[in-house]
Amino acid sequence: MIKKVIISFMAIVFIYVAVTNIYTNKVVIHLGIFVGNWELPNGNDYKVIDDAIARFEKLHPNVEIEYESGILKSDYSLWLANKIVNGEEPDVFMIVDEDFNTLSSLGVLKDLTEEIENDKKFNKDDYYESTLKAGQYEHKQYALPYESNPMLMFVNKTLLEKENIPIPENDWTLDDFYNICQQVTKDTNGDGAIDQYGCYNFSWLNSMYSHGIRLFDEDGKECFIDQDEAKEAVIFVEKLNKLNQEHIITKEEFNTGKVAFAPMSFAQYRTYKPYPWRVKKFSDFEWDCIKMPLISSNDKGSEISSLLMGISSRSKNADIAWEFLKMLTYEKETQKDLYKYSQGISSLKSINKSEDIVCLLGKDNKENQINVNLLDEVMNKTLEHSRFKKYNQALNLIDIKINDMIRNKNDIDIGLLELQKDINKYLNE
Repeated sequence: MIKKVIISFMAIVFIYVAVTNIYTNKVVIHLGIFVGNWELPNGNDYKVIDDAIARFEKLHPNVEIEYESGILKSDYSLWLANKIVNGEEPDVFMIVDEDFNTLSSLGVLKDLTEEIENDKKFNKDDYYESTLKAGQYEHKQYALPYESNPMLMFVNKTLLEKENIPIPENDWTLDDFYNICQQVTKDTNGDGAIDQYGCYNFSWLNSMYSHGIRLFDEDGKECFIDQDEAKEAVIFVEKLNKLNQEHIITKEEFNTGKVAFAPMSFAQYRTYKPYPWRVKKFSDFEWDCIKMPLISSNDKGSEISSLLMGISSRSKNADIAWEFLKMLTYEKETQKDLYKYSQGISSLKSINKSEDIVCLLGKDNKENQINVNLLDEVMNKTLEHSRFKKYNQALNLIDIKINDMIRNKNDIDIGLLELQKDINKYLNE
């Protein structure tokens, strides 16, 4: 009898110790995130993340996910840099687009190639090719897309209806775009000054995308800004500006319905289309969004931004971090939640084609032109750009020079030739 009691007691002690070890020796995964993914109003900043954490911790009772809340996107790069310098960077973290090349080149991000190739429950082909490439640096995968945000074209439906112009189809071209801008640009009150305009904020970079232009080679050693197509893209912006007789369209003019078109991200569309934001932002006219115009309807030229997530190369729990990264960027429930609680879209093909998403988009607006087929087409026609260490700096230099060229009406042939020489010199220093 005593022997049985002793054995029972020892069994209880063993179970107690085992259970205690499970709950006191938890693996802690640190997550780095910021609020305001697309710098737009959103009352559910942590909802998608918190729900994903709850599901992950339920599947992995010995794992606890921790993150620091309240970090703004504008402060995040500095916050992360300080963590890296102190050797305290999170195991899994969001990556601001401008920081990706630097983090990859410095070895901060873990190369995910081995995990992707060996994980039988992961198929990289489930992603849109362009969004997956956004996380590649020198042909290696350092990050996965958490959320994407394609560029669309805002259409002032009220203004076009007033001018008896039908809303363009989604296969419209740059010629169609210019012709409509030309028709609507006019003096409507007879005072001799133009007060209705074609397009607000259509940049040279928007034009480059619409013309299907790649600015750099894959290795980031050569710039192609002096190609004929790039000249045409800059000339196109100049033509649009001439329609306005050199008047610089203001944001106020756009907001009050005096402009027919403006590039707008899908995140902006989802934020400002439903009530009450629609009333607060654009109350005097009806509007919607369609695809950006291309040089040819068959070309690739869609512009997209992707919010990436990666793993620290110094993570002591890389295996668990990989599983959690998949929960955020690959698990279907998390990716569907982006449509419920965020403003961007999933980078997974199957999610954007699902009936669930059709219903969610329909709730935003019953007359919605943004349908699943449109989003899928935009994502498939994205123009990918090379990722290399000096990419962002080179693009900033080009932006300054081309805007100066347009503003001062400099000779484009000479300007782009000199600019290409300067950029190539910078790339190879």
